[in-house]
Amino acid sequence: VSTQSTWEKVVAKKEKKPQGPSEALFQSRPKNFSIGNDLPHKMDLTRFVKWPKYVVRQRQKRILLKRLKVPPAINQFHVPAGVHIRNELLKFALKYKPEDKLEKKKRLRKDAEAKLKDPKAPATTKRPQVYSGIQRVTRVIETKRAKLVLIAHDVDPLEVVIFLPALCRKMVRLPSLFSLQEIPYAIVKDKSLLGKLVNRKTCACIAFTQLNPQDKPAFDKLVESVKKTFNDRFDDIKRKWGGM
Repeated sequence: VSTQSTWEKVVAKKEKKPQGPSEALFQSRPKNFSIGNDLPHKMDLTRFVKWPKYVVRQRQKRILLKRLKVPPAINQFHVPAGVHIRNELLKFALKYKPEDKLEKKKRLRKDAEAKLKDPKAPATTKRPQVYSGIQRVTRVIETKRAKLVLIAHDVDPLEVVIFLPALCRKMVRLPSLFSLQEIPYAIVKDKSLLGKLVNRKTCACIAFTQLNPQDKPAFDKLVESVKKTFNDRFDDIKRKWGGM
């Protein structure tokens, strides 16, 4: 029996006829991605999008806040009140929502009708409502009329409200000694929710000054929980840095 050499076996393998198109189970159909032919695969085009400048600034700011050491005065705004406390505060604040244009129109019309019937009829007083805006809130804090202050955590620029926590805890000089002005404050999410409470798009801060007698027990409970979260922890908060 004659044996084939290695070279003859290799040549025999190469000379084998390839399978015809009818014999292949799956035929290869290479795609052509030129113009007017196959559609290209979906790609993540995020890196190629020209984003608006405010979006770019937001993202750059978020990265910087993660990579740099954030001072305690700024870092406290990154740790707002919990969801439960925030919901209870906002639910309570809805009772003291300022009257809108329609409510004011109805109140004034009612007063005018009462004056027509009796010229000596007293005008109806406004119901208690929250103060909003940085100027008015600062004024009621300095005059010690504020009973609770809510500050939005996402005010931009932050310098608008950064002094409010310290102002609520400032030292007041009395004739004989120094005393601590304890006005309860809470940092909550967010400026759009506070804006809804005062009929605006956004609001930096609000303050409670007057309360209905029937709401005082519920308000005292809220103030107690707010003090435990923020006022009583003020010394710890002002030592805690953020970022890296």
